[in-house]
Amino acid sequence: MRNGIPDTVALDETNGALVIIDQTALPGELKLLSLTTLEEMIDAIKALKVRGAPAIGAAAAIGLYLAVKAAGMDKFADIKAAFAASRPTAVNLFWALGRMERAALENPDGPIEALRLEALAIRDEDIAACRAIGEHGLTLLDGVEGVLTHCNAGRLAAVRYGTALAPVYAGLERGRRFKVYAGETRPLLQGARLTAYELCAAGADVTLICDSMAADVMRRGRVQAVIVGSDRIAANGDVCNKIGTSGLAVLAKHYGVPFYVCAPSSTIDPKAASGADIPIEERDGGEVTDMWYAERMAPPGVKVYNPAFDVTPGGLVSAIVTERGVVRPPYSF
Repeated sequence: MRNGIPDTVALDETNGALVIIDQTALPGELKLLSLTTLEEMIDAIKALKVRGAPAIGAAAAIGLYLAVKAAGMDKFADIKAAFAASRPTAVNLFWALGRMERAALENPDGPIEALRLEALAIRDEDIAACRAIGEHGLTLLDGVEGVLTHCNAGRLAAVRYGTALAPVYAGLERGRRFKVYAGETRPLLQGARLTAYELCAAGADVTLICDSMAADVMRRGRVQAVIVGSDRIAANGDVCNKIGTSGLAVLAKHYGVPFYVCAPSSTIDPKAASGADIPIEERDGGEVTDMWYAERMAPPGVKVYNPAFDVTPGGLVSAIVTERGVVRPPYSF
């Protein structure tokens, strides 16, 4: 546990449970869920109780292991398909499921134990990768006092350290206190509910702003870098991330603010030649019109467009940071 927050995703071997922080309960309550059935695990991913590309991948790996252990290897294909259908955009989900399948196929004499070891490896590798992202990302922030981030790409989006916020945490460990501006991130408010929560818990200097305030913050020179995460990176460097990210990249270009993307290398999808090849999840319109409001805030019958992600062209990305180091344009993965 760090800063009073346990790992976002964990395996409870004794009780045969996938343990996650219920992110829909934050910031009001730090609630741990012990999920033991396939239905509970799938619902947790769909309902965003666990979210963030690295965390989804780790949760799916542990969940797949537990579900197959309970149901038997003959149900592996069905269980894997159920997890794959839970969310379409985050490539870490499919990457983790693919690793789990290969582990089982390569160990026909002990596939269940192979699945357990692979799930634990995926979890441990995520912790190490995010730590390395923090170290590499920190090298880009010499002379930077203020940073702007979008959505939640911190410890709650990964097993422990996070991606876009990893350099902030690495800086805190060295006595550097960045002034972090967190965009609220409509409509699900991951910035307001999650990023602000975890940074406050870590003792960081965080200021919450509405998404529409980003241009003003840049114009006034309050931030010298924008740092975001990613759910999928195409081979040409196009970056798919939470809706609103591409607008920030355009603003950053206009105001001369570097725009950095931090993500583990597992987020890179070489099968996607460009952002046009990335499926964009569209979610229920009630997230825009009803969620977080005491009363509905839009007229009945109004049409709602609610894409969960957008694509930022690689040409607007100053650098992509993975656990392997810093990559600058032109991108070719």
